[in-house]
Amino acid sequence: MKLSVNQIQEYNNENIQTHQKEFDFLAEKLIKKGIDVAGIIEKLENFNVAIPSWALGAGGTRFGRFSYGGEPATLEDKIDDIGILNILTKSAGAISLHIPWDIPNDYNAIKEKASDHNIIFDSVNSNTFQDQLHSKHSYKFGSLCNIHKEIREQAIQHNFEVINIGEKLGSKSLTVWLSDGSNFPGQNNFQTVLNNTAESLKKIYRHMPNSWKLYIEYKPYEPNFYSTVIQDWGTSFMLAQECGERAYTLVDLGHHLPNTNIEQIVATLMNKGKLGGFHFNDSKYGDDDLTVGSVKPYALFLIFNELVYGMNTNKNNPVPAWMIDASHNIKDPLEDLLQSLEAILIAYAQALLIDQKQLEKNQYKNDVAICQEILQDAFRTDVRPLIRQARLNTNGALNPLEAFKIFKIRDYLIKERGLKSKASGL
Repeated sequence: MKLSVNQIQEYNNENIQTHQKEFDFLAEKLIKKGIDVAGIIEKLENFNVAIPSWALGAGGTRFGRFSYGGEPATLEDKIDDIGILNILTKSAGAISLHIPWDIPNDYNAIKEKASDHNIIFDSVNSNTFQDQLHSKHSYKFGSLCNIHKEIREQAIQHNFEVINIGEKLGSKSLTVWLSDGSNFPGQNNFQTVLNNTAESLKKIYRHMPNSWKLYIEYKPYEPNFYSTVIQDWGTSFMLAQECGERAYTLVDLGHHLPNTNIEQIVATLMNKGKLGGFHFNDSKYGDDDLTVGSVKPYALFLIFNELVYGMNTNKNNPVPAWMIDASHNIKDPLEDLLQSLEAILIAYAQALLIDQKQLEKNQYKNDVAICQEILQDAFRTDVRPLIRQARLNTNGALNPLEAFKIFKIRDYLIKERGLKSKASGL
């Protein structure tokens, strides 16, 4: 299914009067405060988030998986689904592939289909946390960290293959997340597995084209619960430093212990020029992979405050690669992604409202209460009219989720693909 610009415009025409009133009211209020409304809208228009190929089907847990029907069974279907997200939101113009779940059969045809939807290929993701069908060795006891050289070499060669696939598609970065670790004390020698991982990552880094970046993820636990080799941002940062200047830490919102101050991690990494990518999701307990902003919207806003400040201040840090990394068992994946994109843009727009000069001035005066008021005034502002105006300017839908429902997109996908189609990957 491919929506047309005319369909979007017809939908918008039904809602334009209400939007215009809400936008004019908010814009007048913000302009009186000296806020550059036009500048914020332009930044919202240019903000794009990559959609991972594995998020387009129903997610799963150890206990079950419940399909929603009409799932994208092929990479072509997945690109079509992202095309729907992109034409509705105008902020989902990239796809991030997981290999070997989504290896193209015809690279030219895949590139042409993506181009038809105005979609580019973002970072490619390697997979050494699963044993593949024809693999000679098992990753049961680790991949890049493994005590056996031949297993490490198999994992390294897989990353080489992923890089080669990414090159053919026009990707410019590789994301490495490792499940390597241990479940019991004494199972691993901490120093040995760390050194093995460092040497493996260096080999992968040297294989990358000179224009590529390496993003190193971290996670404190799961599927190993006693230790994870790359368990925190400090270990990722250290490994990135060892690899070279084009290696960076990647922050995933769900990859932290409860109550971790993620915004401080973001600020530290940007200060050092080493924040490469950011994966959005939300959680209550751990790596819950919930809809962005569904549980901790204020935490997301505080993170964006640091991201916006860093993008303006830390010119030594590249603009982070943005991606949604979520998996859902009970919600329509496309509806969830639309909600996540909305939450990301809301937090971004709210952070753009913050008067950083006033904040710095009151920080200097140690006026703690006013500093809090500056942040909370921005957070409590309903910025949705700004986001809708940005979408209107780019021919997106004023309310993408409502449009998704009105156009009965899921019904169409079920009719086209069937109730029992299943997405590759998870």
